[in-house]
Amino acid sequence: MAATGGTSSADVPIIQAENLTSNVRSILYSRTFLSIIAGVVAGIWGFTGLTGFIFYFLIMMVASLGLLAKSKFSVHTYFDSWSRILVEGVFGGLMSFVLFWTFAYDIVHIF
Repeated sequence: MAATGGTSSADVPIIQAENLTSNVRSILYSRTFLSIIAGVVAGIWGFTGLTGFIFYFLIMMVASLGLLAKSKFSVHTYFDSWSRILVEGVFGGLMSFVLFWTFAYDIVHIF
């Protein structure tokens, strides 16, 4: 992750758009990848119904904690708000999770 900027003489944070865009893109890629992997794991383990969705949101919570640790818990150095690191891409990856969850479940438990 690249730092988004520093501070100006008036202690107003400076955000560099290129670095912020790169950091957000990294979050989206990592969440999409984790959604696919979590979907395959949930399908292989045979999760059904609400259990699978709980598994997905637990994985996304762990991913958020990992991203916080990666940024050394200094979110405003790398992002413009906490919501970027906590919820960015969570619901976008849900469709990938469901697709691979049902695919893996069908292959292992039905066919």
